[in-house]
Amino acid sequence: MNSGNVGALFIVDPRKEKNAILEAKILGIPVVAIVDTNCDPDEVDYVIPGNDDAIRAVKLITAKMADAIIEGRQGEQLAE
Repeated sequence: MNSGNVGALFIVDPRKEKNAILEAKILGIPVVAIVDTNCDPDEVDYVIPGNDDAIRAVKLITAKMADAIIEGRQGEQLAE
């Protein structure tokens, strides 16, 4: 059961966002997260291994995620 138009939830630090992950699980929303060595990867559906404490690493990964989302949406519009 997916809630509305939410396709996934992107989390930078799963250790700090436990409530968001729990709510996503209840609603059937897949969780994508940057998972550092101090986090439990079993809580996340799609793991991106990375350093969630380094701002440059977070900026790089979030920028790539945003680019991929934009590219995917453009592909959806062309298909329609």
